[in-house]
Amino acid sequence: MPPPAPPVDGDKPGLLTGPDGICRCAWQQGLPDYQAYHDDEWGRPVADDRRLFEKLCLEGFQAGLSWLTILRKRDNFRRAFANFEPRKLARFGDDDIARLLADPGIVRHRGKIEAAINNARCALELQREAGSLAAFFWSYEPEAKSRPRRHDWSTIAAITATDASRALSKELKRRGWRFVGPTTMHALMQAMGLVNDHLEGCAIRDRVIAERERFTPPARRA
Repeated sequence: MPPPAPPVDGDKPGLLTGPDGICRCAWQQGLPDYQAYHDDEWGRPVADDRRLFEKLCLEGFQAGLSWLTILRKRDNFRRAFANFEPRKLARFGDDDIARLLADPGIVRHRGKIEAAINNARCALELQREAGSLAAFFWSYEPEAKSRPRRHDWSTIAAITATDASRALSKELKRRGWRFVGPTTMHALMQAMGLVNDHLEGCAIRDRVIAERERFTPPARRA
């Protein structure tokens, strides 16, 4: 999740009503690109392996930065990292790393670049074992009883990791993945719809609930 915004308008902590009259989570700040991400992507359930892998990599690149910075560089990242296709990215070598370190359109951090390539190789192995990345990640969907009863600003802003995100992080690290700490995995779960952390009062929350009811999580290979 992007860093929570401070309370807005007093009686609507963490919420912001835009010129269109729609009330949304305030972290999108009313910025057109951020608002589109909030409305159309964040929290919507995803079962596409490429999108899941892309988000995992970008969450790793976000460490120490704002999500808005990464979002605005996302097209550059896609171009530089073979559209985050694990099979293509897994073949990157030293020349590719040198090219990426010289690319001003992305975050030029050697450790994060090498982690993305490493994770692509790990992703291929996990796909072979579990059937798909989506099946593996959705097997860590938190049980409903573990979720907070209220989705207000103070409650959601205080949660940076959960038992589910810690378990997912631990298993990925055991398998050799990098930049997959519990907080990063919690953000992945929020973004990819494994949890719905749109605040109560946000107009998008009910849309996500309806979409989730129509969604069937992929089954992990036995």
